[in-house]
Amino acid sequence: MTFDADLTACAALVEKADPERFAATMVSPPAARPALFALYAFNVEVSRAPWVTAEPMIAEMRLQWWRDALEEIAGGGPVRRHEVVTPLSRILDAQGAGILDQLVAARRWDIGKDAFEDAAQMAEYLDRTAAGLMWVAARALCPDIAGDAAAQARVRRPGRAAGLARFLRAVPALEAAGRIPMVDGRPEAIAALATEALAGSRRPGGLPRAARPAMTEAFAARDILTQAARDPVRVAEGTLALSPLKRSFRLWQWS
Repeated sequence: MTFDADLTACAALVEKADPERFAATMVSPPAARPALFALYAFNVEVSRAPWVTAEPMIAEMRLQWWRDALEEIAGGGPVRRHEVVTPLSRILDAQGAGILDQLVAARRWDIGKDAFEDAAQMAEYLDRTAAGLMWVAARALCPDIAGDAAAQARVRRPGRAAGLARFLRAVPALEAAGRIPMVDGRPEAIAALATEALAGSRRPGGLPRAARPAMTEAFAARDILTQAARDPVRVAEGTLALSPLKRSFRLWQWS
């Protein structure tokens, strides 16, 4: 896929709104960047859709717009012209579009004020959002693994870990917005959750080289989860972070 004006706009969007994934894309092989920028720009648009308005109905309409676009892509017919949808339509098959539709549907949780019902619902949210995005990226970069259930399981594990790491860092902002982000906000419960997720925070082996750039965006997850496991109070304080030196080192390790 050529790096045209649409992809340039996608890259600019990711650079501004999701610097972590932007950095991960920039250390990836040039051939992988178009697909990653298209997917990550899509994720930016969808993830912020529930937050740009205080009106739930308008937020629902924004998310539905993306579901309609994905339905067009899955159908194989004409697809609406849009700087993110157009390049996205070049890398998705019907199944990939369906996985991203689940991602959009999961983002409906962001619209309301209710907490997750239980740990299982929170885990499903992370699986459909962060892990789903990572799996679609991997299969877009390496279509040969699209039907490989074992490969999908290996890719989704670091996706969930990275998703939880990002979610924990977002807790102060969610609470400031009137949300109840954690099912159990006790420090010991947060520490246990982070500790459990650490098992999936390493780059998995046994995957084709072409698919690996899809997982580079998880480069910070292990350090963030380790901090949360050791000192869960840092979640509420909003102090989970990597130093610039360690950030660069982890990027190099994962690239």
